[in-house]
Amino acid sequence: MSLHIAVDNKAPVAKTVLMPGDPLRAQYIAETFLEDAVCYSSIRNMYGFTGTYKGVPVSVQGSGMGMPSMGIYSWELYTQHGVENIIRIGTAGTFLPDIHLGDIMVGLAASTDSNYQHAFDVPGQYSPSASYELLTKVQAASAETGIGFKAGNIVSCDVFYETVPDWWKRWAKMGVMGVEMEAAALYMNAAYTGKNALAMMTVSDEFLTGNKSSVEDRERNFTDMMKLALEAAIR
Repeated sequence: MSLHIAVDNKAPVAKTVLMPGDPLRAQYIAETFLEDAVCYSSIRNMYGFTGTYKGVPVSVQGSGMGMPSMGIYSWELYTQHGVENIIRIGTAGTFLPDIHLGDIMVGLAASTDSNYQHAFDVPGQYSPSASYELLTKVQAASAETGIGFKAGNIVSCDVFYETVPDWWKRWAKMGVMGVEMEAAALYMNAAYTGKNALAMMTVSDEFLTGNKSSVEDRERNFTDMMKLALEAAIR
């Protein structure tokens, strides 16, 4: 047991964990895709489940919103629950004209405006990146399932409601695909603990057009991303 995750001995956390931000999305994935899923933790209603996918143990754990919350849950999973691999499955907004609602983005690297790296006392600017091992598994799963994705730099931001108009255009100018709020913290925790991490997001917002996905879509209907992550998790 850790401060924020209380594990039932009948359902230990698997070596590979999928982490949506929304705990209800974790519950949906467990009930829809996993066999014999058991809820191992419900502290603060941040649900975690363990079951099997095609016979392989997989866990699904909510992370909450933002880097502080992701930092807490991923740290405890890595350091106190024996987890080796975390695949974030969330939502993101895209800055680019060739990426649209429902497309899947994979963060090869995660730029950030956060000062989360201060916890690691790095004497410079650290560049958080995905684990190559997990990336190759996602690529193989993509080839097998036909579920495509776009890969590149993303930016993890602390603020959801920005007050500066067109703030995102400066990131787009640097080729950043889009914005989310958790990947940089996850990547830093993985690097520091010697574990693997990858962030996969379904596009829910288009900054250029203003198009947005519904609340229901965000919670339940991004199934291609869920399937791709699960197929990668069992490799």
